[in-house]
Order: sequence, then structure tokens, then C-alpha cells
Amino acid sequence: MSLSIGIVGLPNVGKSTLFNALTKKGVPAENYPFCTIDPSVGIVPVPDDRLWKLSEFSKSVKTIPAVIEFVDIAGLVKGASKGEGLGNKFLTNIREVDAIAHVVRTFEDNSVIHVENKISPMDDIGVINLELVLSDFETVSKRISSIGKELKKQEKDAIAEEAILKKLMVVFERGEMATEANLSDDEKFKIKSLNLLTLKPMLYVLNTSQACVNTEVDLSGLEACHVRSGEDSQPKTSNVVKVDPVFESGFDDLITKSYELLGLQTYFTTGVDETRAWTIKIGSTAPIAGMAIHTDFRDKFIRAEVVFWKDLLEAGSYGEARAHGKVRTEGKDYIVKNGDVIEFKI
Repeated sequence: MSLSIGIVGLPNVGKSTLFNALTKKGVPAENYPFCTIDPSVGIVPVPDDRLWKLSEFSKSVKTIPAVIEFVDIAGLVKGASKGEGLGNKFLTNIREVDAIAHVVRTFEDNSVIHVENKISPMDDIGVINLELVLSDFETVSKRISSIGKELKKQEKDAIAEEAILKKLMVVFERGEMATEANLSDDEKFKIKSLNLLTLKPMLYVLNTSQACVNTEVDLSGLEACHVRSGEDSQPKTSNVVKVDPVFESGFDDLITKSYELLGLQTYFTTGVDETRAWTIKIGSTAPIAGMAIHTDFRDKFIRAEVVFWKDLLEAGSYGEARAHGKVRTEGKDYIVKNGDVIEFKI
């Protein structure tokens, strides 16, 4: 499963420094805007103590963690939606990711230029969010214009879509993100092809760089910037994480929250040859979860032998877990739980 988090923010807030530290890749991080012209991609393992405990339990030869993909996207500036600072190219790069990690600078350092010449985290957040809103405004406006012929013919799908688009335009005209339109799942599906930036889940990453002087950030102000958690329309300060890219602190929290932001969870397979964490969407049935391994596990699914990871470790062996009724036989309608250890039967 290839799902990605785009690292965005104003120039010189520490995006590439964070990306380099996360992925150990040599992406330029010089002290000037737009040093990252093309997005760079890095694959990062998801920290998970359960995986290593299961590997030790099984005395596995190999241990393979779940991973998450981070994309380093060059800095946006005010006016990006109108093409300023190569804005159109970078907004396109953001549109291609599944979720957004919005890096916000909270440190003072006279040797590191700030494009607005002041350190104001809430203002920086407002600049980026407004550019995303303006970009989506343009996208929706163009779509409304393009379905004119279908509307004249009174086509039902076009009429339904127009109603959704108009609902979005109302919130955009208020300077708010698409998450404020409170669209239903069905409405979101109908406009999925637009790939709106402000419908993407967003995580705010505060760069605290302990090597410098930090600016106090009042998290309660994030409500005004429409910090939303995926499908949830309520403000979520849990969608804020503090990191220090220089001293590499807060990374586990960032990676874990990014994984959750994408609506992902993990199940395990374990044995002498290999213990592995498999990534699936929350709510996946057993056959769909099996596709992470091979499509045959969906197409030829018979049943799944399931035990919760902690129950298996506490039992000491599969035999004991089975004897105590901890190993269950589940069918094709079973919804896989985070932390399940599964053996598929096909």
C-alpha cells in the first residue's frame, strides 16, 4: 500500500532538514528559498514495539516493519496560488500526496532567513492554509464552468455535483477549508476526482529547534486556522506534534501520527523465517487485509486464524494460545483489528 505524507510549509521553516533527518537522504537544506525544486521521496519505518516482541517470540530470521512515505515539497509563499515562487508546480506536488504534514517554524535564529521577516507561527499557518484554499477555489470554479452543458440537459449527476460544488464555494469565499463544508462520504466520493487540497488530512508539525530561541505557540489558536482531523470536523490539537530536526526528537510521535492520519493500522504475520508488519486501511475485512500479502488471499480466501498479539505473547506459544481459546477462526466478513496476528488459509 503506497500512501504518502507531503511535508509542506513556508521556505526555511526546516522542511528539508526534517526530511533529511527522517530519511537520512541527502536533500539540499541550504538557507535560501526554493532549494528543493523537485519533491524527494523517502520511505520511513513505523516504530512499533509489538513487531520486535513478536520477532523475539518467534526467533525470526527477518523482521520487516511497516513503512510510511514522506515527500519533501519545496516551500510555498504568499501568492503561490497565483504562481508566485513556482507556486503552481508545488501545489500540484501537494495535490499528489494523500495527507499533509505542515511544518511551522517556532524558533528565532537571525542566521536563518524568514520570508516574512518575523517569527509568527499562527500567521505562517494562515498563509499556507489560505493558499491551499485559493487553489481549491480555482479548481472548483473551473469544474462548475465545465459542467454547464450537462446542467442544461438536466442530468442528475451534474445537478448533484453542482450542489456539492456550490456548498464548497460558500466556505472558500469565507477563506475556510473544504473540511468546513461538512460533506458526507457520498458527497466526497462524487468530487474525489478534484483531489482538493483542503480535504486532505493535515498534521501540524512545530519545529522547536532547541539549538535556537523558541517562540511560544498558543495551540488554542489553531481552531481559527481550521485544524481538522481527516473526516472529523471538530478541532483536534492532537493533530499537532512538536519535533526538533536537529536533535532528532519527536520523530516517533510524528511518524506514528502520520500513519494514523492516513487512516492506517497494522496486523502481523510471524514465524521462524519472518515477522512482518502489514499496513491496511482501518475497517478492512480479512480478505482485503490479505491483499497486502498477495491478491490470492482475497480471491481464494477460505478463513483466517487470528490471535491478538499480546494474547499470543502471554500464552507463550500458539499451542497454549489455542488451548486457552485465544486463537479464533474468522470468516470473510471479519474486520481486522489493529495488532491482530493472522494466518490466512486459502
